[in-house]
Amino acid sequence: MFSVSSVVNNRVCGLMKGSMADDRKIRVLVAKPGLDGHDRGAKVIARALRDAGMEVIYTGLRQTPEMVVNAALQEDVDVIGLSILSGAHNAIVPRVMELLRQNKMEDVLVLVGGIIPDQDMEGLKKAGVGGIFQPGTSMEEIVEFIRKHVRPGKTAFSS
Repeated sequence: MFSVSSVVNNRVCGLMKGSMADDRKIRVLVAKPGLDGHDRGAKVIARALRDAGMEVIYTGLRQTPEMVVNAALQEDVDVIGLSILSGAHNAIVPRVMELLRQNKMEDVLVLVGGIIPDQDMEGLKKAGVGGIFQPGTSMEEIVEFIRKHVRPGKTAFSS
């Protein structure tokens, strides 16, 4: 759906037009970590964010936390959106957060969407997750949350 080459081409074209760093679009990495094979929701979110003017990189299915953070580092993203339906959020998210800290990427806003039980939300937020979106959340709510908390290159959660 989204290729790295198209993202690179868009980025290069934007630089060639003389855009300044302040004009850079919000860059969002959408990932499906774990063994869950259902990615329709992640693709819908990716398209909605792209349609809202954000630059979106979709990593595809069955990503490890290491793959997600490596892609985020390489793509210099402002936001990582993890779509998790498998129930593995309590194992995957803390590992992603640990890897972000190890790579000095604490300024990246991490969002989690999918099947997240209410009783797990507080623990995920304590781990550093900026926002959690359960089924039924509107695309507009997600877009506005990102716009409210991110300026390209720095999130509102940055110290």
